[in-house]
Amino acid sequence: MASVHMGQQESAFTIPARRNVHRTDVFALLASIFVIAACSKGSEAEPDTSMAGMPGMDMPATTELTADSASGALPAEVVFSPIQIERGGIKWEPLAVGSSAATATIPGQIIPNEDRTARLGAPAGGRVVAVRVAPGDRVAVGQVLATLQSPEAGMAQADLAKARAEVNSQQAQATYAKAARDRAERLLALKAIPRQEYERAVADDELARAALSQAEAELQRAQSTAEQLGAASSSNGEIVLRSPLAGVVLTRTAVPGSVVEAGAPLVVVTDPSTLWLSISSPEKLASLFRVGGLLRFSVPAYPSDTFTARITAVGAGLDAETRTLPVRGLITSGMRQLKPEMLASVTAGGTAGSSVMLVPEDAVQLLDGTTVVFIARPDTAGGARFIARKVEIGGRGGGSVTVIHGLSTGDLVVTRGALTVKAQLKKGSMPMEM
Repeated sequence: MASVHMGQQESAFTIPARRNVHRTDVFALLASIFVIAACSKGSEAEPDTSMAGMPGMDMPATTELTADSASGALPAEVVFSPIQIERGGIKWEPLAVGSSAATATIPGQIIPNEDRTARLGAPAGGRVVAVRVAPGDRVAVGQVLATLQSPEAGMAQADLAKARAEVNSQQAQATYAKAARDRAERLLALKAIPRQEYERAVADDELARAALSQAEAELQRAQSTAEQLGAASSSNGEIVLRSPLAGVVLTRTAVPGSVVEAGAPLVVVTDPSTLWLSISSPEKLASLFRVGGLLRFSVPAYPSDTFTARITAVGAGLDAETRTLPVRGLITSGMRQLKPEMLASVTAGGTAGSSVMLVPEDAVQLLDGTTVVFIARPDTAGGARFIARKVEIGGRGGGSVTVIHGLSTGDLVVTRGALTVKAQLKKGSMPMEM
């Protein structure tokens, strides 16, 4: 019994000892976790770059967020190590300042030369009897284009016939009155008639002359009306539409048998030896256009050819609705290729010799919807910090882009590898994967 009692006492003392051991293990485990967490924070705050220069051990670029990135925009700066700069093929050069003319490319349209275009309409209401031409036909001056039958033309022809008859009648009256006056004058000299009869003969002669003049004026009016209607050469109410110039039929809307109102368009004839180039220039580019200036343009039908036009007119003011300035150029070459109503891409140039800031086309990037250029800030270790600078660009040409605003003389502009810098900026703006 004693031995049993002693065993029970030993067990009573053993159980508390094991509980103490478990508590000690728990405390040790918690302490280890805190130490590991502290070490991991320290390693994130101070990355070990001692092995960055070893092959295969280059560290990722450090992206520094600016105030813009806090609002959700992309970062504006990024730091590259020497190895990353070499592998990315990143090069930078001082900002180039050159001499270039201000240019702009805007859409335009080729239209007929309105000074050498005849838009013929119906002189009076009537029915189209015949159409003698088709679009594309070449016509000569005075060539018949279409024929119409019109009641107004019939009335004009009747008035013309009456006026001619009246003139003939008055001419006969005037001839008789003149002969009577001469006879009365001879008889008066012989004192064969009283002077009263002679004076009456003179008055009749004057009245006959006045009536003849009035009849001739009415004949001229009737003749003019008939000619304007194109009905002077016939007497059956027909209107003959003739071409007023030599050229090409551009459009034909007249249809035989159709009834048209006065002024309805029928045929358009134009002289194709010259054309107009019509432009609606935005307000900010209005300074590029001066009368006498040269415009260069191309058309989709001949993309490899460049045509020219001389500015002949610049609008006196802007269009109130579109806020554009109308500009017109005269085209005198390329008539075998160019056709009216063709669309054109027009390049206008300003005065040459002005100093402008030029960067390669590859240096200009679009970052988060903003046009930017990357400025390099190299360090003494061979690395560099790249800053995204917002710029305003102008014309392009010869592989270069004109920078209007945003850069200063002496800036080191990334000329090669700008796309790599942009990609790293976008990568740095993304949340880290755990």
